Amino acid sequence: MTSRVMLISPAISEALRQARFDDGCPLDASGLRSAKAAAGTLPTAHRVCSSPTLRCRETAGALGLDALDAPELAALDTGRWRGSTLAEVGAAEPEALTRWLSDPEAAPHGGESVAALCERVGAWLDRLAEVDSESVRTIAVAEPEIVRAALLHALGAPRSAFWRTDVPPLTAVELSGRAGRWNVRMGRPL
Repeated sequence: MTSRVMLISPAISEALRQARFDDGCPLDASGLRSAKAAAGTLPTAHRVCSSPTLRCRETAGALGLDALDAPELAALDTGRWRGSTLAEVGAAEPEALTRWLSDPEAAPHGGESVAALCERVGAWLDRLAEVDSESVRTIAVAEPEIVRAALLHALGAPRSAFWRTDVPPLTAVELSGRAGRWNVRMGRPL
């Protein structure tokens, strides 16, 4: 049968506004208002989950979703860069940042590589497709990098394309698939 997965990126937070590696900050007032305004606009789902980050859990709650934390959807572990802005890391470690942005296998921050993240998210999607014996919809509120990794997996795109996809706050990407093949519907605003 067909698996349907709707990935919703979190509403805006101060960390997203500042291009800061997630440090556990909550949604800002604007993000919370936007998510609450979108409550009730989502289809019914058999399974609802969330990245375990605070901004994803808060987005799910504001959308009126009773989401379970999904460890497979945890944010990319950026190691010692956590809490720093992209500009700060670029000033302090320009070669390391360049390597990380150009080589999916690199993890100069001491955390997780983009390649490892893509493997983790791809395995999650494949498990959903395997266990769904009938048409089942999953809604997942997930960090932008999780959405990027899912898109690469669904499209069979190379990992080098990871940074070439923008994932705006509070948008949905819908995947539907069966028999190892996924279709993608992009960027529906909530």
